[in-house]
Amino acid sequence: MKQVIRKNWAEPYRIKTVELLHMKTEAQRKKAIREAGYNTFLLKSEDVYIDLLTDSGTSAMSDRQWAGMMLGDEAYAGSRNFYHLEEVVRSTYGYKYLVPTHQGRGAENILSKILIKKGDIVPGNMYFTTTRLHQELAGGRFEDIIVKEAHDPNSEFPFKGNVDLDKLESLIKKHGAKKIAYVCIATSVNMAGGQPISMSNLKALRAMTKKHGIRIIHDMTRVAENAYFIQQREKGYAKKTIAEIVREICDLTDGATMSAKKDALVNIGGFLAVNDWDVFEEARNMVVVYEGLHTYGGLAGRDMEAMAIGIGESVNDDHIHARVGQVLYLGEQMLNYGIPIVKPIGGHGIFVDAKAFLPHIPQELFPAQTLAAEVYAESGVRTMERGVVSAGRKANGENYMPKLELVRFTIPRRVYTQAHMDVIAESTALVLDRRQKIKGMKMVYEPKYLRFFQARFERI
Repeated sequence: MKQVIRKNWAEPYRIKTVELLHMKTEAQRKKAIREAGYNTFLLKSEDVYIDLLTDSGTSAMSDRQWAGMMLGDEAYAGSRNFYHLEEVVRSTYGYKYLVPTHQGRGAENILSKILIKKGDIVPGNMYFTTTRLHQELAGGRFEDIIVKEAHDPNSEFPFKGNVDLDKLESLIKKHGAKKIAYVCIATSVNMAGGQPISMSNLKALRAMTKKHGIRIIHDMTRVAENAYFIQQREKGYAKKTIAEIVREICDLTDGATMSAKKDALVNIGGFLAVNDWDVFEEARNMVVVYEGLHTYGGLAGRDMEAMAIGIGESVNDDHIHARVGQVLYLGEQMLNYGIPIVKPIGGHGIFVDAKAFLPHIPQELFPAQTLAAEVYAESGVRTMERGVVSAGRKANGENYMPKLELVRFTIPRRVYTQAHMDVIAESTALVLDRRQKIKGMKMVYEPKYLRFFQARFERI
């Protein structure tokens, strides 16, 4: 008898409740995307078959989280759910002080107002849209200090989220340490394709910033996914748990902003966590102005309880291995079809290289925006653009022209099955087969801020 070698894995959960889906006809899909101005953000969710727009707030909560929501203490002040959340954040992540917010950008807004002065420099390992905007509105200027491999979709470098320490040293010499508001470090860098930072790089960064008296602020939205890659790829971490690695990452930073709608498996919520009392005291005052009282920060008690439970589930090894494993499966299927994607495969989604997919469409005609619209029209799969549209404009009005022009296929946690992944890969391959017939787009409406959410386009 032939020996069986185990190759497959199964999700570490079983399904209790289902939401029924309906596939619109091709004619209906084409009409819907045209009426949405070829912007997938403007589609109605009822017109979408498989929704990969984002992994933010779209995960499936567990039975324990739903049960926890029934324990919501909706007192205006001093909710017991806040104190439970505070305890979980301290024990899991190690930060001393907690300020809850309605979601991650609420924390970004408060932090930027406190730490950034006009003319300050904010170095980071690649920009994120809302983060950079808050930094700019506070008078700062973002500077990209990510390693060069992050801008090459074909590079197999395992830690594309790493900081180029020479770039940071040059910025410090040029501007002086006092002009560096803080170093903004994202774990699992979104705009680079969900790429991780290594522990060794983070330790070296900590040593450098400590020498110059500069804070490290952690964008910890997907820290558990970053911990998975450290566990799998970095020497000395194979036998450590995800929870242990997450705590080690956080201990190397001074504070964090968190959109709990990703790793922490909730539909709404976030927080600012810091170790510095003076920063906390100012944030605690400001949260009352912008979010809500300091013991609820714009959240219901039930939401804070679901978040506290979700944080515990997020650092479970079985969960994170299955979560990233599903992303890896989709990426491998796409590679089998010859679809050009960012390599190595990241933690929260597959990022298709629109420049390589549609090489005949110049970046000025928005190839990633075009491809996202085409994928939806083909199959009802909603993705999103991460290229020139998301990058926005410089202060002088010129478009930022990022080296990466990507379409993000973001996988919600605990929502879709392997069969869904097969449909997504096949649908994208069908668009690849007819790519020479696809033309670019022109932007016909552009809002003032974060244009990718509401901009409208027409076909050339």
